[in-house]
Amino acid sequence: MKNLYKPFLILSLVLVYLVIFAGAVVRMTGSGMGCPDWPKCFGYLIPPKERAELDWKPNHQYKDGQVIIVEESLRVATDDFKSKTVYIESNWESYNKHDYAIFNPVHTWIEFINRLLGALAGLATLFLLISSLSKIKSDTVATVSSFLVVLGMGFQGWLGKTVVDSNLLPYKISIHMAMALLIVLFLVYLLSREQKSRQELTYAKQFRGLALVAILLSLIQIGMGTQVRQFVDEQMHSFNLIQASEWLAKAPIIFYVHRSFSILILLIHIYWGYLYFKNNYIPPVFRIILAVIGLEIVTGIWMYYFDFPFSSQPIHLILAALLFGAQSFLLFVIKRKS
Repeated sequence: MKNLYKPFLILSLVLVYLVIFAGAVVRMTGSGMGCPDWPKCFGYLIPPKERAELDWKPNHQYKDGQVIIVEESLRVATDDFKSKTVYIESNWESYNKHDYAIFNPVHTWIEFINRLLGALAGLATLFLLISSLSKIKSDTVATVSSFLVVLGMGFQGWLGKTVVDSNLLPYKISIHMAMALLIVLFLVYLLSREQKSRQELTYAKQFRGLALVAILLSLIQIGMGTQVRQFVDEQMHSFNLIQASEWLAKAPIIFYVHRSFSILILLIHIYWGYLYFKNNYIPPVFRIILAVIGLEIVTGIWMYYFDFPFSSQPIHLILAALLFGAQSFLLFVIKRKS
């Protein structure tokens, strides 16, 4: 299992990023309540494809926990039973977590895929932990960190449940996102420990300081982005997407701060690159960081001037998460020149 540690580590990181992207798609499409219960979806392990599957049926075998929609509200089977020729209320109980009872097959399957990716990411981190046990004596930190990642994934699953139960309260969505970034941080730290050789840097102290500042600015930028996203969500409930150019003119100040903040982040990284140049070494990861920042700015312009095209927001978010991960990786591998 020792030889499988790094592959499981990389797989875990890739899947966590896919979950972040899928979560952004869920929010962009308004699919957060596509599965109104948790961990199942309308009481099914594999969700229904048609509204008719959620209608009450006579002489039908129902299982405990199965969900139907009656008079625009969710009903949950209290036990395994076969229905009679008429609907009997005592066989069912109202779903009391929230009053959302709309079935949209597209939303349902988008949310289901998001959950499925989350489950796969959880399994990958579990296998990561198991594979790390083979080197617990030589690298205890790796095993302990892998265990914390598994705990984080479990906590993230519980957070997902609370988000659904709350009918998508914005602050809970933000906490959900912050937890995903924390898991990325731990996985990137573990990946940096697998780096066999580290470039020695004359300006190691300045590099660490710049890396920390860059990471902090990126987190602030992501935080402001969640507020902008909330504003967009609220506007989308009031206007048609075709009118986006009208409501963007009335955006709050944080929208413009968020838009301009990228310039500060770019300048910090230009100076960071200058220090690398003075060391006669520019690591490939830093080149990727510059490319990601450029793409992040381009997608921001794309959203603003083209009225939030489909897929632009998930791409914008995943780029921000990739930037955070790459910055963290460089921070962890910095070594002072002797």
